Amino acid sequence: MTRHAANPRIGRSEPNHVDVAASVADEGRLLRIGEVSERSGLTTRTLRYWEEIGLLQPVGYREGGERLYSPAELGRVTHIRELQELLGLTLAEIGAVLKSEDAVDRARQARQSGAPIDHRLRLLEEAIDAHDRLVVRIDDRLARIAAFRNEWVARGRRMKDRAEELRSGQPRAIDR
Repeated sequence: MTRHAANPRIGRSEPNHVDVAASVADEGRLLRIGEVSERSGLTTRTLRYWEEIGLLQPVGYREGGERLYSPAELGRVTHIRELQELLGLTLAEIGAVLKSEDAVDRARQARQSGAPIDHRLRLLEEAIDAHDRLVVRIDDRLARIAAFRNEWVARGRRMKDRAEELRSGQPRAIDR
């Protein structure tokens, strides 16, 4: 069964045509795009778009070109939705998170498979680099959120001060 070729955009694999019967036996039941759409509450267009931008990859295709997903990819869809809804991340930011997670997974798989140390070290260095880039993005986002919050706190303070001036009967000269 042909499985994957490297995808340089996100460090994941490109799907190839797979023997569906062998895949079901080897990996569990594969899901068609419509099933993933139904289970996730997303449109098939959204799933195809996520594939286009490198967030999601089907494990293969049926002969007619229908996309097939593993249960792990369905979990990835759920993870992407959580990052969107719970953390408010953009798709670009989610891509950075997934790239970091994928790099860690590749390093872990190399260690577990007993890959040569130089290969494991290269993968670990890639994972560290992806992790560091992600932390920089998170720090930047937190700084922007803090600045936004501080501006709103200052606005609230000015409104409260203005309300207090009006209550005290001593409005500023421009209000008289």
